[in-house]
Amino acid sequence: MLNRIFNLHRSEVPELLNSKLFNEDTFYPAFLKDLNKCHSELIIECPFITYKRLNHLLPTLQKLKVRKVRIVINTRDPHEHDEKRWRDEAHRALATLQREGIQVLYTGGHHRKLAILDRCILYEGSLNVLSQNSSSEVMRRIESVQLAWQMIKFVKIDKYF
Repeated sequence: MLNRIFNLHRSEVPELLNSKLFNEDTFYPAFLKDLNKCHSELIIECPFITYKRLNHLLPTLQKLKVRKVRIVINTRDPHEHDEKRWRDEAHRALATLQREGIQVLYTGGHHRKLAILDRCILYEGSLNVLSQNSSSEVMRRIESVQLAWQMIKFVKIDKYF
């Protein structure tokens, strides 16, 4: 019965059948590999940003900027963070991003965790790309122009740039 249901629906979104799941240990090597192939645009939606995690990704982001890749980070306004230390950490990290020429957007109450590369690779899940440290998380990588565009339209990120 389950096989019949699976076969009925697999033609609807075949990209999902080829998706890959990552945890907090396997995500960053795969993500960095994709970033190194990124050639036109990187969109990251992440509610929290820490300088420690940003520092890990910054050399790759700088290489992308040299290659003229547009980078857009959508995050919470640091003033929304409850603790002063997290506000200060976010301000410091965001200042670094802006000095590098990376566009930063603020969305109130935002809690999405996404990365979209060249509008053809979509990562979605629970992992805060720019702040993950010690929590157990999951991210799904889907290589699909259709699903990447679906997400862009769904979250309405295009209206900001």
